[in-house]
Amino acid sequence: MKPVKVGLLGLGTVGGGTATVLKRNAEEIARRAGRGIEIDFIATLEPERAVELGVKDIRLTQDANEVVNDPNIDIIVELIGGYSPAKELVLQAIENGKHVVTANKALIAIHGDEIFAKAQEKGVVVAFEAAVAGGIPIIKALREGLAANSVEWLAGIINGTGNFILSEMREKGRDFDDVLAEAQALGYAEADPTFDVEGIDAAHKLSILSSIAFGVPLQFDKTYTEGISKITQEDVAYAEELGYRIKHLGVARRTATGIEQRVHPTLIPKGRLIANVNGVMNAVLVKGDAVGATLYYGAGAGDEATASAVIADIIDVTRTLTTDPENRVPHLAFQPSELADTPIVGMDSVETAFYLRLSAKNEAGVLAEVTRILGDENISIEAFIQKESKQAGENVTIILLTHRVNEGDMNKALAQIEALSVIQGDVMRIRVEELS
Repeated sequence: MKPVKVGLLGLGTVGGGTATVLKRNAEEIARRAGRGIEIDFIATLEPERAVELGVKDIRLTQDANEVVNDPNIDIIVELIGGYSPAKELVLQAIENGKHVVTANKALIAIHGDEIFAKAQEKGVVVAFEAAVAGGIPIIKALREGLAANSVEWLAGIINGTGNFILSEMREKGRDFDDVLAEAQALGYAEADPTFDVEGIDAAHKLSILSSIAFGVPLQFDKTYTEGISKITQEDVAYAEELGYRIKHLGVARRTATGIEQRVHPTLIPKGRLIANVNGVMNAVLVKGDAVGATLYYGAGAGDEATASAVIADIIDVTRTLTTDPENRVPHLAFQPSELADTPIVGMDSVETAFYLRLSAKNEAGVLAEVTRILGDENISIEAFIQKESKQAGENVTIILLTHRVNEGDMNKALAQIEALSVIQGDVMRIRVEELS
């Protein structure tokens, strides 16, 4: 049987890893796929990169449209990233009847519904395992391995940069800005780190996982997103003192009123496995009604780790080249006609426990006034720490850990607390999840 011809768009970190692993493991991959898989055409703005990688006898171009429109190419692998021209190239590939593999989480999160509809119309596959959590096969696990389950919730550390920063802050007592600068120097964070530290990257990924888990359309725009840039070394230390670790989590949960879809810093009991995922590693915890809790852990980025997922998709597509399109695994796990219109609930309706850090004047009755306000909003306190001031006139720090409460009620309480003359500045709040 003749080899499957692959057209590669982009020869950066992941593109280079894909070319390297496909070449190195060609024989093993062919045994798994049932036929050979060859990169036949590469679009790259840096042709010298192909020389560095030792990629020989492969056609090169700087115009990605040449690859997409080449009649000899069976599978287009899009590793350019971003929204445009990636979207236009993917849609053109589908229009040409070509299968697509992509690692582009932003593209899938924002334009996935349109892309999948076009793929369904043309009878081709769009595979995107590498778009979430790098080399961890979480999409395949959710879409196929857990297909018998009604997923109750999932929670994931799905951005390695944020996890590296929080890990360094906890382990070495460093400040956020200091660790961020190192992350940028190491290549973990971009010069503009907004997507990573403000949660946008994680929100792209969470919207994909939520859609697959619960059988709803992709809804990135309804994902609550909060970053880690306001987390201080103090917060990390206080959380540890209370028996928790701070992680930047993506959480999706099925509730009676809809689906929670949120990304934010979260306190997790430090005995939980996911609380001990450190550095740039990723992990996703999924709770199914039949299987219980399952954990998926591994490298969330990197050239060959992500290439592992890209090539697994290429192998899957190769296996389905002769399959009736109606009998393939659906893009979002559920048949397109069966996606539900279950609403994404607003954050005011979400219920979690909270960690609160307040800076207050060193006066009698401050704690009593704060607890009165919380009590009026039906918020009970589980634990508190008060750090005495070291000298007269210095503010005191108060740490409160609450029981679970409706977010809307907490918002009302915090507005009242911050209005008190004895409270200095904004109250720092971090949500708490037991994940039990």
